[in-house]
Amino acid sequence: MRQQGRNRQPKARHPMSLRKRIEQSTLLASGVAGVAGAYLALCNRTTTWQVEGLEDLKTDLANGPVLLVMWHSRSIMGAFHWPVGDGPLSSLYDRSPIGRVSGALQRRAGLQPMEMSRKLSNRAASRTVLKRVKDGVSIGMTGDGPLGPALAVKDAPLDWARVTGVPVYCYAFSTTKGQRLQSWDQMLVPRPFGKGAYVFQSCDHAVARKPSEAEVTALRAALQKTLTNAAHRADALAGLPPGP
Repeated sequence: MRQQGRNRQPKARHPMSLRKRIEQSTLLASGVAGVAGAYLALCNRTTTWQVEGLEDLKTDLANGPVLLVMWHSRSIMGAFHWPVGDGPLSSLYDRSPIGRVSGALQRRAGLQPMEMSRKLSNRAASRTVLKRVKDGVSIGMTGDGPLGPALAVKDAPLDWARVTGVPVYCYAFSTTKGQRLQSWDQMLVPRPFGKGAYVFQSCDHAVARKPSEAEVTALRAALQKTLTNAAHRADALAGLPPGP
């Protein structure tokens, strides 16, 4: 009797997706960031930029680090617009494919990105971030990232504002030559040879070390308003209607 199973074909191995490969490979993330970085650098060089709030930011940086917050949809040019010569910036990113590429891109731009591991406890992460702040390094992060919901301030920037006690700035850019991705945040990606603007705007709301629930709600509303104002101001400077 013929034994069953001898002619069974081995199961086909499905090729690993690019998303998974980027999650697992620092080298691949760096390669993708190299291509993206070259393109974004071209866009940055060939765009005629109007700038607002940069001198105020530099004045505060002369006295120490700040917390930089931006909407995820307006974050892609932040690494190119941060004044590296006036102070280092350590941006927080997660292990998602976009996060890892973003971290590699920031590293290429001269920043000091820091991956926030899901295995790292909140206390351990806080110690790492606070050490960088004490060393004079500013901290950058998205207000609604890494996965949304879009344009809704999460707890993380509120917590870091409270814990670090440093000035809070919001950043946004806009450009006449841009494209919105079909992503959860409708991320704005520039194209070369446009007219654009980028804005740094201070969030002057007082932050208590141990805020009440009402104070946290007020801080969230103030940060939400400043982030939105920065984005809409960048749009206005570029001659565009307000967008996400």
